[in-house]
Amino acid sequence: MMSMLDRMRHATLAVPDTRSGHPHQARILCQTAGDGTLTALLAGIATHSQALARDPRAGLLVEQTEEKGDPMTWPRLSLQVTARLLPANADIRDRWLQRHPRSRLFIDLPDFRFWSLTPQRGLLNAGFGAAFRLTDQDLRGDDAKTPPCPSGSSGRLGIRNWIRLRPDDPCAHRRRYY
Repeated sequence: MMSMLDRMRHATLAVPDTRSGHPHQARILCQTAGDGTLTALLAGIATHSQALARDPRAGLLVEQTEEKGDPMTWPRLSLQVTARLLPANADIRDRWLQRHPRSRLFIDLPDFRFWSLTPQRGLLNAGFGAAFRLTDQDLRGDDAKTPPCPSGSSGRLGIRNWIRLRPDDPCAHRRRYY
C-alpha cells in the first residue's frame, strides 16, 4: 500500500508574500523523488518561488481525498519545510514526467526549476481522534528511543511510517497531539 506522500501529486505551499509579508498559498505539483525526498517543480516568476529564494522556510499541506465522507476526517499532513533549489538532474526529470506527463509542455523552459522540500517538523491529522506532532527525528525516522513503526515503505522519510497510523496501532502513543 502506498503512503500519502507516495501518492501525492500536488500540495499547498505557503510562503510569506515578498511584498506584503502576509501568507501566500499556492497549489503546486509535488511528489517524492526516488530517495523519498519531497520535490516540487516551480516557475521562477511565481510569487512562491521568489519568496523561497529570499527565505527557504515554508509550509506544505498534503491532503488525502476520499470519494465519500466528511473532508474534516480525511488524513492531512501539515509540514514545516526548508526549500532548496536543485541542480539539473535527468533522473528527477524522468521520474517527474512519469508522474506528471503534461509537464512536458513546460518542464524544459528556463524559468522552471526543481526544488527539494525538506521537512523540519509537522502535524499529522490521520482522521478523527488521531493527530500527532512530528519532530525532525520522526520525519527522518531515526528516533533511537522508540522502535520504528511498521511500514511497507523503505523511503528515506520516516514520515511514511506515520501516515498509516490508526488509533489501535502500537505506535499510536508517540507524540499524540491531544
